[in-house]
Amino acid sequence: MDSFEINKLIGGLLGTVFVVFSVGIISDALFASPAPEKPGYAIEATEEPAEGGPAAPAEAKPIADLLANANVEAGASVFKKCQACHTGEKGGPNKVGPDLWDIVDRPIAEHAGFAYSAGMKEFSKGGAEKWTYDHLNNFLLSPKKLVKGTAMGFAGLPKDEDRANVIAYLRTLSDSPKPLPTPGASAENAAPAEGAAPAKPAEGEAPAAPAAPAPAPAQ
Repeated sequence: MDSFEINKLIGGLLGTVFVVFSVGIISDALFASPAPEKPGYAIEATEEPAEGGPAAPAEAKPIADLLANANVEAGASVFKKCQACHTGEKGGPNKVGPDLWDIVDRPIAEHAGFAYSAGMKEFSKGGAEKWTYDHLNNFLLSPKKLVKGTAMGFAGLPKDEDRANVIAYLRTLSDSPKPLPTPGASAENAAPAEGAAPAKPAEGEAPAAPAAPAPAPAQ
C-alpha cells in the first residue's frame, strides 16, 4: 500500500472522530440542564386547623333513650371485646380488670380482691359513687375522659348503639337486674339541688307559700 492510500485512511479516521466529537458537544449544549443559582426548597403541605380551634370531644347521648332500643344479644357480641380483661360470671375471677358480675349500681372501685388505680379510687369517693347507667355510658365512651388517671387502656366505644347494647347486656349479669331508666328523663325534671334558689312563679301566678320550718332534731 502506497503512502497515498495510508493518508486517505488516516484522514477518514480523523474525520470520523471529528464528527462523533462534534455531535457529542452539540448534544450536550442542546440537552444541558444547568443547576439553579439558588437551591430550591421542598414544599410540605400542612393541614390547617379548623376555624375556632380543635373540635371538642363528643358527648355521650342520654343512656335512658339509648337503652330503650338496646339489643341484649348484640351487646353480648360487643362484650367479647371486654373479655380479654374482664369476666362476667358470678364469683368470676379478676383478670387485668375486675369481674363485671352485677356491675350496674355497684360501688366504684370496691370490688373485692382487685387493686384499683389511684385515679379510680379518687373518682369513687370511697365507694360513694356507683356504676350508674350514666357513669357506664360515659366511661365506655371515653374511660380516660371520665376517670382521670385510670389504668384502663381501652380507647372506648364511640358508637351509641354499641354502648347501649353492651350496657343492656351487663344489666343481665345479675341475680336481680336493676330497673331501666325512664326514656326522656332530663336534668330539667330533676329535683333542685339543696341550696338552689326556688323557681320563679309564672306570670300571673301567686308565689308559692314558704315551707314550714322543720322541727328541731332530738338531742
